[in-house]
Amino acid sequence: MRKPALIVLIYEGIVANVFDFDYAPQSDLIENRRVWLNISQEGKSDIEFLREEELLAGLQKPTRSYKPVTCYQITKKGMGVVKKISRKDKEIVHEVTYMRGSRELLEAEWDGNDYWLQSKSGYRRKSTITDTEDVSYVSSAYVPQCLRYGGRPTLSNAHRAHESAVNTNQIRDNLDEVITLNSVSIIVAEYVPFGANQIVQLNNNVGSTERVQGGFISPDIDDNAGGTSMTDDHDLTSVDILDYTLTHHINFEAEIRFQEESGVVQVETFGVSLNAEGTCFYGMQVEAVMDRIKDNISLDHLARLLVDVQQDSSAIVDSIISEYQRELMQLIFLGDASNRNKVNLIIANEITPHLTAEEYMDKGEYENELKQVIGDTKAAYDISEHDTLIFGAYGLLVCGPNSRHHEPLLCAYLQFITIDIFVQNYFARMWILSADMETTNKVIEVSDSDPTSLGRIRYRICKLARDIIQLDEILGYLLEALEIIEIPPEPPEQAGRSLYERLEISGMRSQLVRRTTDLKKNIAGSQRYLDVLRERAHVVSEGKMFELNENLEANSRKLCELQDYNCQSAHSLWILKLMFAGTFAWDLLDRLTGEWTVMNSTWMQEMANTMILVSPGLWFVISIFMWLGVSVGILIIFSRMNKDSHKIITLKQRLNKRIFVEKLRDLLKTKIKTMEEFKYGPEKDIVTLTYEEKDPKEWGNAAPTVVIEYDQRNQYLLDVTLHYSKAEASRNLAFNATDLQKKLLTEFEELGIYDPEGEDHSGDALAVDKRLAIEQRINAEEAEGEEEEEDE
Repeated sequence: MRKPALIVLIYEGIVANVFDFDYAPQSDLIENRRVWLNISQEGKSDIEFLREEELLAGLQKPTRSYKPVTCYQITKKGMGVVKKISRKDKEIVHEVTYMRGSRELLEAEWDGNDYWLQSKSGYRRKSTITDTEDVSYVSSAYVPQCLRYGGRPTLSNAHRAHESAVNTNQIRDNLDEVITLNSVSIIVAEYVPFGANQIVQLNNNVGSTERVQGGFISPDIDDNAGGTSMTDDHDLTSVDILDYTLTHHINFEAEIRFQEESGVVQVETFGVSLNAEGTCFYGMQVEAVMDRIKDNISLDHLARLLVDVQQDSSAIVDSIISEYQRELMQLIFLGDASNRNKVNLIIANEITPHLTAEEYMDKGEYENELKQVIGDTKAAYDISEHDTLIFGAYGLLVCGPNSRHHEPLLCAYLQFITIDIFVQNYFARMWILSADMETTNKVIEVSDSDPTSLGRIRYRICKLARDIIQLDEILGYLLEALEIIEIPPEPPEQAGRSLYERLEISGMRSQLVRRTTDLKKNIAGSQRYLDVLRERAHVVSEGKMFELNENLEANSRKLCELQDYNCQSAHSLWILKLMFAGTFAWDLLDRLTGEWTVMNSTWMQEMANTMILVSPGLWFVISIFMWLGVSVGILIIFSRMNKDSHKIITLKQRLNKRIFVEKLRDLLKTKIKTMEEFKYGPEKDIVTLTYEEKDPKEWGNAAPTVVIEYDQRNQYLLDVTLHYSKAEASRNLAFNATDLQKKLLTEFEELGIYDPEGEDHSGDALAVDKRLAIEQRINAEEAEGEEEEEDE
């Protein structure tokens, strides 16, 4: 069983009161999507314990997201332990793992946005593991003094702390509190590609240089800036400038006014500090969480508060940075920039219980509590007798009465750790880019057998070129940031020196410079590979053009030959028509003047003697006029027939659709085949087949002739041509071109000759396009849900 699926089942067991664990939201990467999952650290700890005791075996397996997934399998030793578990305990677990009322095992399946529990029989229900829970809290803006350059102090919301003491909450679990914090400050930090020009533009955007600074900001783009009035239905953020320098930094307070769920009260004010190096700090002084005012803040509540801070901080900065920067962030995080991972710095004046650093790393309840707010713990140190430093996978916790004295070192560390996180995401994006390029190469390789490939190849190369250009620009911002970020000097006091040593700031800088230099080689390699793909695509395009020219040349030769034959036939036909008319006219006269004709009558003999015997020239004139009359009659009849021949509808349609050849052959068995032509090549076998419909009544009493061209080897229906005579059809029942197209294509669809799965190239789509497809599906489902609610 894969680890993410096991985490889903553990969560479902907690919600169903089967497992006595806690859970907290944590950012995780699932198939290139960064989402928030309610993860039980106690459950993960117990899984690791089972592995240590060799009751479970683990397998690391690479994935398409280039992040290995851990798979678990019970060992023989574990099976022996399972046999000793009582039937009663097993039945309790079965309530979660089996479909109700059956023994069908439930499996956790990811659909790109949510986890679903489903069985083989078709039962399916959505898991709430991706639904994060909100808590009520009151906060004030917090900007460390080392980041300030004058200006007024931040305002406090301590007088509103009582507002969070509401009786309602969304938490679906009974929380076990092990560790609490007093006087908590939070700094959430991230790296966003910035430069001096971007800072100047940002200062202009928020009105730093204006007489009345700040105001409300909106993420929407105004499409009618020259108009008079406008409306904005989005939740707004109020910005109040604290201090700024035009090309280096800006500090401001941001009051969030987003609408929350009923019963949840959030007085949310950020202190935001942005600089030209690209480090974004979002600071918050926690005044109260739920009914806890200032002190005794639970880590369970704090974990849920941090999710809200991370999401809302993304909304704040995305609304004030440029569209270009938003595009860069969406590129790196593959359309999930709103859920991008950040680093948490938690500073508390006191931690309860106060233990040594080693005691917190107990692989038990203390460490599990800490993992909820800083991720998987890496190390813990006592930097002084009263101060403790704990490192986690996505944050660090500094506790003690002197912890705030170390803000300059901690902020410097955050500058480098945010770049470290960004470089990790950048490197993962490079692998995704490489996979997209490799897929493009495979599409080029099969282009001869896929008539639709050329358009997709061109689209992919254009998108890949744009991505590489932007990735190269981001790399430039990273290298510039690493050059200008200053490393603070080592503090003189013992606690400061100890912290300086543990943070290893100077070592981090050299490592990041080396890693970004390594990324330059990756980008250069990707650019060269893209050049190769461009060249191969050009070869494919030339091959298609050469094939087209060959076909045109062959058709031209055929047309020239046909034209010569037509000219000769036309001349011969004209002579034959004249000769036939004369012969027919004279034969007609011979019939009239033969022995068995009216020449035997007296009156006719007298007239014939007069016209033939007495005046032979007169009979010649009569013969000529007879010839001309019959000729005119025949020409009139021929003209009418020729006019009717022009009442033919010719319908041509290029389909290039994947088909089931066997089903097409079954269809052709019901038709009258008149001609088949086969053209075999190294990559495809083209069949051109002409048939007539059997039942003219279905087509308005005029059976059409259909010519289809398909690739027998690669199973593609290429072209369809239909000829329909309106002259033969009944006047009231004759089809027009639209009717003919609809009837013909409907017949193909009803008989199921199309292969939609074979034509589906979504599996080969670019990573960005896959993410966009998921977003469109989510929006469609939400719109459908809203329509159903309105109908109810």
